[in-house]
Amino acid sequence: MRILAVRIPRLYVDAALAAGSNVTLDEAARHHLRHVLRVKNGQEVCLFNGTGGECRGRLMELDRRRAVVALESCVETSREPALAITLVQGISRGERMDFTLQKAVELGANTLVPVITERTVIRLDAAQAERRHAHWQQIVIHACEQCGRNRLPALLPVSRLDEWLSRPLVGTGVVLRPGAELPIARLSAPAPGGITIVIGPEGGLSEAEFALAEARGYRPARLGSRILRTETAALAALAAIQALWGDYR
Repeated sequence: MRILAVRIPRLYVDAALAAGSNVTLDEAARHHLRHVLRVKNGQEVCLFNGTGGECRGRLMELDRRRAVVALESCVETSREPALAITLVQGISRGERMDFTLQKAVELGANTLVPVITERTVIRLDAAQAERRHAHWQQIVIHACEQCGRNRLPALLPVSRLDEWLSRPLVGTGVVLRPGAELPIARLSAPAPGGITIVIGPEGGLSEAEFALAEARGYRPARLGSRILRTETAALAALAAIQALWGDYR
């Protein structure tokens, strides 16, 4: 008879972690354990705080008010990719952006940059941008919990694409462009500093934005002969980069 392995719940906590200490979880984590995962007292859990490493322990108390984990052991386990990847993503509508960021974390992006472009449908004032950033930060955290990463990718504040492109390019820059002469598989290996990839929102980037990106050192590249949705393009590009130069090899 085959015995199925039981997955140990992983939770992010904003607290110092050390073997032999007790950690009181916040309300969101308590609710998730009790009502979603239906974990019981005495079960093993894994905690990480986003700075590297993880700790295992057991639930010593879980009720309507509190959740307390007694930490038993901590290890410096890294599941970060060797290649630094920055995703500059044009903000898309609804759950598409959530999906893109979630999968980008799973695929190993180190830095996530949501940008407003000429064809971005969503327009955010300062308060809305701050709320959206807080929402996306939770998407990043939950993706790390699921995929095993112990370091939180950097999620930068919302900015305009032209503002981002005004920064000095570190490493290799790529801008996805349907119909570009160069396929992504024929790009040269990334320079020291990693690779930054720019992807437009629904409707893509404008000609002026492509020109600006190229002027700033970003090389246009295509993903096959088909036009992909923005969320599909991000996943395909990240997977291709990992296969060519990252930890898929």
